Amino acid sequence: MSGRPGFAARLAAHALVYGAAVSMAVPLAWMVITSLKTDAEALGHGAGWLPASPRWENYARAWASAELGRFYVNSLVVAGVTTALGVAHNALAGFAFAWLPFRGRGVMFGLALATMMLPAQVSFIFAYILAQRLGYVDSLAGLIVPFLASGFGIYFMREAAAGVPRALIDSGRVDGMGPLELFWNVVAPNVRPALAALAIITFVNSWNAFFWPLVLVDSRRHNTLPLAIAELSAAIYVRSWPERMAAGTILTLPLVAVFLVFQRAIVRGMASAGLKEA
Repeated sequence: MSGRPGFAARLAAHALVYGAAVSMAVPLAWMVITSLKTDAEALGHGAGWLPASPRWENYARAWASAELGRFYVNSLVVAGVTTALGVAHNALAGFAFAWLPFRGRGVMFGLALATMMLPAQVSFIFAYILAQRLGYVDSLAGLIVPFLASGFGIYFMREAAAGVPRALIDSGRVDGMGPLELFWNVVAPNVRPALAALAIITFVNSWNAFFWPLVLVDSRRHNTLPLAIAELSAAIYVRSWPERMAAGTILTLPLVAVFLVFQRAIVRGMASAGLKEA
């Protein structure tokens, strides 16, 4: 009898998790299925929920109509550079806050955390003024530079670096390692899951960014994929619902693939960032 409440609780928890997963998967499935329909089927004139005959040409039409190839390259460049440099900056800053004593460390770390409490729209005002003075308006550099460090990334990597055993840090210092050598040879190998998790989070956020590119970019030449999809969804270039859904699928599938491949790294990274030496 004593085991039944535990079993019921586990069953309810699993049902809740799987129910939430299904509710999130249904819109994605609907988008993919609609992308393979004809215009008549997408408007509800078909025989059923599934297309009578999949129309893969909708993807080719969406790709060509909205020039998604150019915007795909822009998104890859912005997301890739932001991820590589952002993870490096956040990791080094987190290591410094965790293990390097310097004057004002507590105040500076508090200021970094305070940036997490500001609405993104507020910070974008100052970022736009800075980008304008640096000549980064309507450029890919302007989409990258403001996100090379973040309060969340610094905090996340600081917690991960703080979990490295002090004995390893002290051993490295005894061997004569400088700060960069200490980070590269001692800290980085021990926080790889956290680095991988931060890289995935940074890539997804950069890939999905919409508001900042909308504010900064004036010409279509520097549009990223979310801006192109938004224009396509507004029927500026394409009026076909299946082609719009095909474009949405093109935008979404890389993120789904990244998550499916690296989901274990995300879980390990989140867990390791919360563990500290007793």
